[in-house]
Amino acid sequence: MKLTARKRRVAFVAAGALVAGGMVGLPVSMAYAATACDVVYTTNDWSTGFTASVTIRNIGDPLTSWNLGFAFPGNQRITQGWSANWTQAAGSNQVTATNMPWNGSIATNGSVNIGFNASYSGTNGKPTAFTINGVACGGTANQAPTVTLTSPAQGATFTAPADVTFSATASDADGTINRVEFYRNGLLVNTDTTAPYSYLNTALPAGSYTVQARAYDNATPALTATAERSFTVTGTGQASIVTPATLSIGEGTSGQLNVKLSAAPTTASVTVNLAKTGDADVTLGATSATITSANWSTGVNVPVSAAQDADSTNDTATITASATNYTSSVTAVTVTDDEGSTPGTYGAEFLELYNKIKAPANGYFSPEGVPYHSVETLIVEAPDHGHETTSEAFSYWLFLEAMYGRTTQNWAPFNNAWNIMERYIIPTETQGGYNPNDPADYAPRPTSPACTRSRAACSTPRSRSARTRSTTS
Repeated sequence: MKLTARKRRVAFVAAGALVAGGMVGLPVSMAYAATACDVVYTTNDWSTGFTASVTIRNIGDPLTSWNLGFAFPGNQRITQGWSANWTQAAGSNQVTATNMPWNGSIATNGSVNIGFNASYSGTNGKPTAFTINGVACGGTANQAPTVTLTSPAQGATFTAPADVTFSATASDADGTINRVEFYRNGLLVNTDTTAPYSYLNTALPAGSYTVQARAYDNATPALTATAERSFTVTGTGQASIVTPATLSIGEGTSGQLNVKLSAAPTTASVTVNLAKTGDADVTLGATSATITSANWSTGVNVPVSAAQDADSTNDTATITASATNYTSSVTAVTVTDDEGSTPGTYGAEFLELYNKIKAPANGYFSPEGVPYHSVETLIVEAPDHGHETTSEAFSYWLFLEAMYGRTTQNWAPFNNAWNIMERYIIPTETQGGYNPNDPADYAPRPTSPACTRSRAACSTPRSRSARTRSTTS
């Protein structure tokens, strides 16, 4: 029974009252601090050894020192420990750990973590009973799950390119398994939330690998358990050059061809030659790539470019990568054409918007053929009722007509816009500077933005001294 400080004081007062009254009562024992504890024991196993993490949680009165005791269920032997003074007699499975000078005090609901490395053979079972200062630990603390790798076998050997299945079993004595994560050489490759827990690695190249299965229980925070095994993938026969089977790039753009090897080179470097056949618009940024022991698995990127042309055909080419004593690799290149007699979804949407902008009834273009504003300028940048500078108007117009020409191959509207720009806004010898006696003129403009759509509903446009070559409304 745990006595709080107040209850202990009440006990002493009551005992004193019995004696003072001359009554005979039961003997009163000395009140000591109540010890209660939980221990969480987790391991990270490999074939002949493991690392253990032991967390002692004090759920009783504060401790100023502690002595942990437990027994291994098998032939485990501690080889190294930390954060405690570890003792295991020769030929004994009994273990004790006492506090260090700096971690002996544990407050109520406080905890301390200690650990050790150990060896074992056969099965690495976990201790089931722990004591602190001679008192058995229990309570309702969460217990860590257990996990076992069932595949691949420890030390297994496969032939490249290898398909290797990672499989594990996991359980949690006081809950359920939330998930099992699989790691290959420290990299998370898969998370499985449903038993049986497994993951298939495909086409692994030659090399040494370590697989880990990490199980999480359903508590918050979750406790984990990890199992680990190693395996090897060896090369066989002639190694190969590895490139993607296909490569797609847009017309007028470039892409990257990744060139690597199926296994580490046996020489300092390997020169992979690249040859292209097919459409002349497709060009290689280099005719060879150098592969070394440092980059054989990640590869080298070689630029592949597609020139802009006027046809509407998707160009194609073939790139062959070859090297002495290596199996060649072939990549099919497809160039996505951006012309075409029938516009795609983007082109159709653009033409719909273009026709709305150019429709006279919508009021986006003045009678002089120059845009009043772009949609963005009208909403955001036009404090003067939708009017904008000459450069903004013509920049928007030229871009609009350029996109129309590219989409339809009809460049007449663009040529017309260019000619008007040269006529009205490029200075001539007689208009090379500001003349205060002949100020800039403006074309007539409506009295409000609404009048650009229906001038009949508005008053007569305001007159401004007008020369449209100086600025445009």
